[in-house]
Amino acid sequence: QVQLVESGGGLVQAGGSLRLSCAASGRTVSNYPMGWFRQAPGKEREFVAAISSTGGITPYADSVKGRFTISRDNAQNTVYLQMNSLRPEDTAVYYCAGGGAWEFWGQGTQVTVSS
Repeated sequence: QVQLVESGGGLVQAGGSLRLSCAASGRTVSNYPMGWFRQAPGKEREFVAAISSTGGITPYADSVKGRFTISRDNAQNTVYLQMNSLRPEDTAVYYCAGGGAWEFWGQGTQVTVSS
């Protein structure tokens, strides 16, 4: 079984940056696509970004394209989300997910962007 633990969330002013990390344990995730999702208060969980097993394919939600960058280090069994030019509407709990059907999920990390 795969366990995912997110870190790096926090409070930041609009225009600032944060880097989220997702550390996997239990087994390697190097063969799985990995992704980030987020859920804002009162809203449904939404897709943010994903990365293929080799890192060659990285789709993004339109709302974060050009501001967020997903990456992975398979040797470290870790996935990252670099978030720049943050906006108040980026405030949400950010979840790491993995697997072909997103069967693995972390507990989430809170990101709050103040205006």
